[in-house]
Amino acid sequence: MTDHSNEKESIGVVLFQLGGPDSYEAVEPFLYNLFMDPDIIDVPLGFLLRKPLSKFISSRRSNKVVESYKEMGQPSPIREITNAQASLLRQELNDRDPDRNYRIFVAMRYWHPLTSETVEQIKSVEVDRLILLPLYPQYSTTTTGSSLNEWKRQIRGTSVSELPSQLIEHYEDYGPYIDSLVTQIERTIEDCFDSDDRLHLLFSAHGVQLKKIQNGDPYRDHIETTVKLTMERLSTSYPHHLSYQSKVGPARWLEPATVDMLEHLGSEGVTHLLVVPVAFVSDHLETLHELDIEDREIAEEAGITHYHVMPALNESPKFIDALARLVLEEAQK
Repeated sequence: MTDHSNEKESIGVVLFQLGGPDSYEAVEPFLYNLFMDPDIIDVPLGFLLRKPLSKFISSRRSNKVVESYKEMGQPSPIREITNAQASLLRQELNDRDPDRNYRIFVAMRYWHPLTSETVEQIKSVEVDRLILLPLYPQYSTTTTGSSLNEWKRQIRGTSVSELPSQLIEHYEDYGPYIDSLVTQIERTIEDCFDSDDRLHLLFSAHGVQLKKIQNGDPYRDHIETTVKLTMERLSTSYPHHLSYQSKVGPARWLEPATVDMLEHLGSEGVTHLLVVPVAFVSDHLETLHELDIEDREIAEEAGITHYHVMPALNESPKFIDALARLVLEEAQK
């Protein structure tokens, strides 16, 4: 490695994210990559069945998913949002810590830039160490675990594997992250509701299979911690609820399901509801279509007349601040 004794230390920050299809044509190969992930779909004799099963599921589901994106009016914006987050984070880090040089890399799990492409990119530049930062605040084997497993597979036998690396594994209870959620919630309430006296909050998190939790996945505990701390910091107290969305397949998933919760709240006379996508830091299909289009219909049919979905944190200054603080604290270690 080059002698950097008279130069700034160079730190590469790798942002892990799931990714999303950036064109309608990309939907089927994106789904194929998703269902090929053993951390997502665990099937008996997976080494034999995973490939044909993934081809079958992705080809069957792709038309419906494409229609959902068309109803949204665009393919997934997650790459664009993640690139913007990366750019803002790089600026913040280099402004706050001028004695180091920070470079930001994006490693998507299921679509470009794929982890393999990011590893090639890192090989072509000079960095002294790496900080791995998942854009999943709450740890799950299906998100952080999957991205980390893919990272390890792709760096094996390369020069990148020789770089010192540090992992920020989860930050579900990190004060600046909680503050970013609180700020986003309060701003959305102010923008969308004339009066908050009848308002309920529904925190909706992406679901996982129940057997993952039973096998020790801490995801549900992390989600509940984030919700608890967020409610403690809000300036006004609201009735609040937690549910899980995006179930796929026949297996049991975390409950209650968001659609069931919406019907329940409507039956209880709730008319003003703010949905907080608590596990998503970037808007994509699950927020822009599932919550804001599909679930809106269910909510309105149930009698919830004032239904709003909070934008994800995206490029909000408080969230970028939280990410920068996480990295700067890790860089001091």
